[in-house]
Amino acid sequence: MGDSTVWTLAIAALTGGTAVLASWVTSRGSTQAAKIQAETAARSQRAEKLRESRRTAYLDLIEQTHRIGELYWEISAELRESASDTRTARLDALLDRETAEYAKIRRCARVVELEGPPSAAAAALTLQKATGPFYETLRTGMVEDTDCREEFNAAYTPFWKALENFVATARAAHQTD
Repeated sequence: MGDSTVWTLAIAALTGGTAVLASWVTSRGSTQAAKIQAETAARSQRAEKLRESRRTAYLDLIEQTHRIGELYWEISAELRESASDTRTARLDALLDRETAEYAKIRRCARVVELEGPPSAAAAALTLQKATGPFYETLRTGMVEDTDCREEFNAAYTPFWKALENFVATARAAHQTD
């Protein structure tokens, strides 16, 4: 009977040891799985925040582009008026507004540049630079007191094309995020 008790105790000890070892292995596996799950959730959350901040930056730039576009239409309407001191004063005020709106579009483009990706940043910079011909044409026309209507209106096509390019680039970048 002594041998049977020893075997029973040995089997019980082996079974208990296996259970403790299995519990320890399971615990380590569960801990590792929880850690991986937490890291995955954090990465996913960071990616979603980046995606949302990019989307906001893209929308802000598009909105500001439309605002400055509306200002350009006001300037075009004023350029169609007959030359007078009143028209010159209104154009001067519009030029000041254009400078203020340009500062806003430049800020929006810089935010897109910060948020990325590089393709959207490059398209935003191109869009920002597409405002330059409007300003230069109007400023030169006012300084030289010349009719700058044709040159001013010629700037619309590249400006809207730059906006279309930005929207397409931003859309592609947003869909790959």
